[in-house]
Amino acid sequence: KDNRISIWSVGDLGNVGLNGEYQGEPQLLCDIRHNGDVMDMQFLDQERLVAASSTGDVTIFRHHQNNQTLSANQRWEKAHYHVDREASCGGAACTGVICNNPEIVTVGEDGRINFFRADQKDAVRTIDNADSSTLHAVTFLRTTEILTVNSIGQLKIWDLRQQRNEPSQIFSLTGDRVPLHCVDRHPNQQHIVATGGQDGMLSIWDIRQGTMPVSLLNAHEAEMWEVHFHPSNPDHLFTCSEDGSLWHWDTSTSVSEKPSFLHQGGRSSTYFSHSTINQSVVSAWLSNDPTKDRMEITNLIPNQTLSVNSLDVLGPCLVYGTDAEAIYVNRHLFA
Repeated sequence: KDNRISIWSVGDLGNVGLNGEYQGEPQLLCDIRHNGDVMDMQFLDQERLVAASSTGDVTIFRHHQNNQTLSANQRWEKAHYHVDREASCGGAACTGVICNNPEIVTVGEDGRINFFRADQKDAVRTIDNADSSTLHAVTFLRTTEILTVNSIGQLKIWDLRQQRNEPSQIFSLTGDRVPLHCVDRHPNQQHIVATGGQDGMLSIWDIRQGTMPVSLLNAHEAEMWEVHFHPSNPDHLFTCSEDGSLWHWDTSTSVSEKPSFLHQGGRSSTYFSHSTINQSVVSAWLSNDPTKDRMEITNLIPNQTLSVNSLDVLGPCLVYGTDAEAIYVNRHLFA
């Protein structure tokens, strides 16, 4: 019932022991009550973060670093709702939020897409019936386009310059209609997109090519909750699942010759090639030359049993949260 949003300090890189373990406990800097389950959240800038609630509310919280407090800076109440926004129980869960300061885009169980600006009280634009099914996640493709994934296995591109409330492109998994839960775009090659969903498969899409995924890679044994390309090293991708695993996918070249750069983990290294397209310059994610490009997969938490619900990655740091009500920080992804 009583949910909170917390800001933690996990210390500085200077405090690392011989085995790479962070010395000292993470510090809780501040927290604030949150109405409803926190479905998603993202920093808007250095001081503000946006949270999506199961009540349908979308809230900007400000972190006051001078006195370490959090306050609600702005709230769009029932930004997502099923039938009637005014009804007492009318809210629909806001399932995903993505920020490109000052713009904020939210999606929800009501199939609605909202565009907000941090400095405006009302939504800049709402696409009411964007989807007939639940929208699970959203990300920016470029500043004028967003990608959404839904509960019937579709990936849709929306062009914000168009006034039409229709997607500019629709991609879908095979006829199975497997719900997609997460999506991320390659940071450098914007045509490459990764998604994951209920069947635990990792799908790689080239949005310039056809409407089907380029690669379908066997991954987790249960729902995949999050997928992230490493923002500065996108040959590396991370996925986490309800089955308690967190996988590191490494497509950097000549994997077989290099030393393991992971200190620990179950080294269930799997090498395989991708099916796909002929191109002279191509990302390893879309490659079709098995001798040149291999992929190594490592489960970073081999003995975990509880669901890994969320992850993020930056530089040598990986942070993830699990059903054990714990947050883990791995500070040395790359040895």
